[in-house]
Amino acid sequence: MLCTEILGKVADLATGNQEIDYIEIPWFDAFKKIHKVTSKQGREVGLRLPDKVLTTGLFQGDVVYADDKLLIVVETPPTEVISLKIDHHHAHMVAKACWEIGNRHAPLFYGENSLCFYTPYNEPMYQMLSKLHGVEVKCETRLIEFDKRVSATVHNHQH
Repeated sequence: MLCTEILGKVADLATGNQEIDYIEIPWFDAFKKIHKVTSKQGREVGLRLPDKVLTTGLFQGDVVYADDKLLIVVETPPTEVISLKIDHHHAHMVAKACWEIGNRHAPLFYGENSLCFYTPYNEPMYQMLSKLHGVEVKCETRLIEFDKRVSATVHNHQH
């Protein structure tokens, strides 16, 4: 089965009569145009998406196939992240922490409030951030929420 567009959200398109099958797209693949995956129910699914996905990405709950009997829906599994909480007495450290993450070309996402952020986990980043004064860091598993991204892009970039 070849899917060529994002049709909408499962909450908006599901009628209750269709079977729902999920394809798992990890956060770091969400901004790619071409995918070949096996759904949770064993269907071979190919995605050849328009250029728009390079900037908008695939989100949890996106429907890539729909007919009267079946919906194919994107599922983004939770991943390990570094969660940052900046002490309100050290709010000036927001700029330092965000600069350090951006300087390593890592994606950055807003957390629960203006002093909380998260970025995908890697050990060197964790070690560096844990040395910042007034910044509490911890490793946790959570769903990456692309609509909370701070950075303009979440593409991996390497020199």
